[in-house]
Amino acid sequence: MKYRGVLLPLVAIALAALPLVSADWQFKSRPDLAPPRLNITISATADVEKGYLFLAPFAGFPDKAREQHGPRQAAPYILRDDGDLVWSGYGYYSIWATNFQKARWNGMDVLFSFEGDHNAGYGHGHGHTTILDQHYETIRELRAGNHKLTDKHEFHVINEETALIQVYQPVPRDLTRWGASPEQQWIVNAIFQELDLTTGHLLFEWSSLSHVSPSESVLPINPGQAGSGFNSSDAWDYFHINSVDKDTSGNYLISARDACSVHKINGSTGDIIWRLDGKKSDFKLGKGVKFCFQHHARFVSQDGDEEVISLYDNSAHGTEDGRGREVHTAPTSSGKIIKLNTRTWEATLVQGFYPPDDLLSKSQGSTQLLPNGNALVNWGSEGAVTEFRADGTPIFHAYMDSGFLGEGVENYRGFRYNWTGLPNEVPSIVLLESESGGTTAYVSWNGDTETAVWRFFSVADEAGSRSFLGEAKRTSFETELVVKGGRVEGVVADAVDADGKVLTTTGVATVELAVEPPKLSLDTVARGQQVFFQA
Repeated sequence: MKYRGVLLPLVAIALAALPLVSADWQFKSRPDLAPPRLNITISATADVEKGYLFLAPFAGFPDKAREQHGPRQAAPYILRDDGDLVWSGYGYYSIWATNFQKARWNGMDVLFSFEGDHNAGYGHGHGHTTILDQHYETIRELRAGNHKLTDKHEFHVINEETALIQVYQPVPRDLTRWGASPEQQWIVNAIFQELDLTTGHLLFEWSSLSHVSPSESVLPINPGQAGSGFNSSDAWDYFHINSVDKDTSGNYLISARDACSVHKINGSTGDIIWRLDGKKSDFKLGKGVKFCFQHHARFVSQDGDEEVISLYDNSAHGTEDGRGREVHTAPTSSGKIIKLNTRTWEATLVQGFYPPDDLLSKSQGSTQLLPNGNALVNWGSEGAVTEFRADGTPIFHAYMDSGFLGEGVENYRGFRYNWTGLPNEVPSIVLLESESGGTTAYVSWNGDTETAVWRFFSVADEAGSRSFLGEAKRTSFETELVVKGGRVEGVVADAVDADGKVLTTTGVATVELAVEPPKLSLDTVARGQQVFFQA
């Protein structure tokens, strides 16, 4: 039985042990922004790769015990290692967004993210990919070819010219030979496409049902752990492609989550060159190689008979066996680098990256190999990210904002990139006066990475004559300056880069009375917050 919408006389029980908390008012100059806060359990060491964290946290799928609460503003974010905000994509990507990355296209750095519908229960989405330039302006929206819908799982730029995407395509078929009843007629044809980034033209398309039998699935149609096949919304997702890569020879690498296997595909014929793991593996698996329900397979290197790939090994799916126990194939999830020899047909583990807190993610995840040899592993449904040295030593570990009343944040993939942001928008500035008479100016510029110093000036008249008030080094998203020497009517600020160049100037901020964020009492929460329970 489910109990939903239970208002809180019960909240006192849940919150009795918690301290009173302030409203989520992180920035005086941008009170509209409420980015996730990182709970950092291993602070970044000097060994971490240079660059920012690229994350897109969202509310997780509810568990059996309670409704989970995700980040206050689910969106793509660029963050520093200390959790400080660089850019909030809230409002730029206006619907559900995931797989947020940086790429290069036409010789310039760009941002991209999937945005569209999210079906958390079946692990797919339908939408398109939106590309932004360094000014955070939309320059391209890319959609699938052949009258199909882009799925959330993959968008991967190849050689700055093409993009690999994945399509979730339910089709009707006679499935009785695989244990279905005559009424169970729907199966997912897992498709990937390669598109020209500039024109959107379809260059290559591959479909699983043309090359892979449903008998290779590790999740049978009954009891319906990957869909029961009764209708197109409940189609049996027997293969489930969640990543695609392409090598310099024009061949593809795909991860098939529900077959627990990685396939190399001939880029001309679409034939399968080899399978790694799963029911029909072409390789003998060495110690530590075996994986299941994996994500984010990528080519690392190729040299003659030897190929190296990386992947994220979930080793869990969230489904249950016949005795009600969740299925998992290893104690924890992990990032892996695997060497394949196509002469001896042996697969060996080069390096494994294992979570500091024994995390086991039932969905999502990624392993990014960084330029300095480190690896950034994103733990998917566990809402955490870790950077490792090449030897597997964790040197940074953080959990993403968990919102109100506990857990619930997930993040499909996580990355680290160097990035230069040059926003077109005008910086935001406010001038707040306290009840005691002190005045402070606050300024921020969402997405800016180049400002080194903010210089503040009072504005005395309509002609715009300015008097220097002082300057403050920019060390975080928001910079403040206490105004000395009496009350001022208006303030502007110049953003100055490391070379002393003025990048832009704010508008004029006039004095407002500062208001302290209120404290939330248990009574306030009980009157204003609903908590949902499932039993």
